[in-house]
This record gives sequence, structure tokens and C-alpha cells, in this order.
Amino acid sequence: MPGPVPVDIKLHQASKVLEVAFDDGAHFNLPCEFLRVYSPSAEVRGHGPGEEVLQLGKQDVNIEAIEPMGMYAIKLKFSDGHDTGIYSYELLYEYGQKKDQLWQDYLARLQAAGHTRK
Repeated sequence: MPGPVPVDIKLHQASKVLEVAFDDGAHFNLPCEFLRVYSPSAEVRGHGPGEEVLQLGKQDVNIEAIEPMGMYAIKLKFSDGHDTGIYSYELLYEYGQKKDQLWQDYLARLQAAGHTRK
């Protein structure tokens, strides 16, 4: 059985937020930086566990284009040129639900690597 499907996707370029509303009533505001550092692409995730690449310097990234991928996903083109991740609706929903936890994990990984967001 398919999961929730977006009924509205709005890009707020000034605030750098992708707003996604789902057919089950869920509504998420996903920052562009968050979506960029958690891109589902092999460039970011690697090809297996332990191959993830920590993304640095993405605090000013924005989304330049959103392309539908069939009836199951969107492809995002970021202002830093990254455009290889396919964001399934299921993944967007999961990111919305776990955004705070995932963001704290990202900040902890940055700190452990001796970096900051700025």
C-alpha cells in the first residue's frame, strides 16, 4: 500500500525552505540546507554503509528547480550545482518526521569532524 502523497509542494526561496503538504494532513517545512546535506545521491550517501560524505559549507544553498519524477518523487537542483538526488515522497515524509533528530545528528557529525556550519 503506497504511503502519503504530497498534495502541495512550495519552494520559498527567500527563506530557503521547501514546504510539503501530504494527503494525510501532515505538513513539513524542510530547509534547503537540510535537504542538501541529506541528499539521497550516491555523491552524499556513498554506495554503502560507511561511505557517506559529510557535506560542508551548505548553509547558503538554495533550490533552483524542482522536477517531478513520475508519480513517486522529485529531483531537486541546488544552487551549488548538485542535482543528482531523487527524493521519493516516502523519503520526504520521513525527513519531515525526523528532521529535528537528523539535524542534531548532522551538527554532531560536523563537530566531531572539527567543523561548524559557518
